[in-house]
Amino acid sequence: MASHEHHNHSHDHAPADFGRAFVIGTALNVTFVIVEVVFGLLSNSTALLADAGHNVSDILGLLVSWVAAVLAKRPPTATYTYGLRSSSILAALFNAMFLLVAVGAIGWEAVQRLSNPQPVASTTVMVVAGIGILVNGGTALMFMSGRKGDINIEGAFLHMAADAMVSAGVVIAALAILLTGWQWLDAAASLAICVVILWSTWGLLRKSTRMSLAAVPESIDPAAVRDFLSKQPGVSEIHDLHIWAMSTTTTALTCHLVMPSGHPGDEFLQHVTAALEHRFQIHHSTLQIEVSELTACRLAPDSVV
Repeated sequence: MASHEHHNHSHDHAPADFGRAFVIGTALNVTFVIVEVVFGLLSNSTALLADAGHNVSDILGLLVSWVAAVLAKRPPTATYTYGLRSSSILAALFNAMFLLVAVGAIGWEAVQRLSNPQPVASTTVMVVAGIGILVNGGTALMFMSGRKGDINIEGAFLHMAADAMVSAGVVIAALAILLTGWQWLDAAASLAICVVILWSTWGLLRKSTRMSLAAVPESIDPAAVRDFLSKQPGVSEIHDLHIWAMSTTTTALTCHLVMPSGHPGDEFLQHVTAALEHRFQIHHSTLQIEVSELTACRLAPDSVV
């Protein structure tokens, strides 16, 4: 059995121009979270505290994107042969678990307030949440130009844009309290914000868990990849096909190709790996060629890893 491995490397990183955007965006949001917590406590508003919790999720989202962009540039070592790309997956998983705990605490406090509403300084809440619209909206604009070319940048943009909308919801709730005097609206707004955080966090938890377990990324159809490889000239069979996320932005593949007519040469391997990247966004491919159909490969059964 003759074998040959070919690697197609693609190094994921955020464009250098966005390093400043990450710094400014993180600094603005950290400052604003502190302001929201202080005035949320002073104004007795769980809605502001809930929005601060949501802002924490966005800060962590920014940091995860930032750290992933930095670690993706680290070269492989003898110990970490893929580099430190997968650390972004671990950070996202921790992020999701931390936020679920925070949502539980905020939700419990809001439920307590529903049965015993407390006076809320509506004007203060409106002003602080209004500042949040400007902070988060402005941060989103900094990432707008790069959102189509980099998944990390797109994630940062979506986090900030969504949080600007959540802050708008807090403003509306505070205005409604000011007009109606219904203090329970503050707690109701807190619960609504918790639902928004829970919805976004659940998706993050599901995706990061899948990635940490080396599942096929949701954007890739493994059956389509198998069909593509099987139809390559000279390929009679494929087995030991594995597709997994190396990081939050880079996907890897390994596969054995049975080619009885003999080794096809490097040009064939370069063509296939380039097609895998272009068609399926698989950036790092390793293909092993097996010539004899009579020589059994111990990894051929699908149940064997």
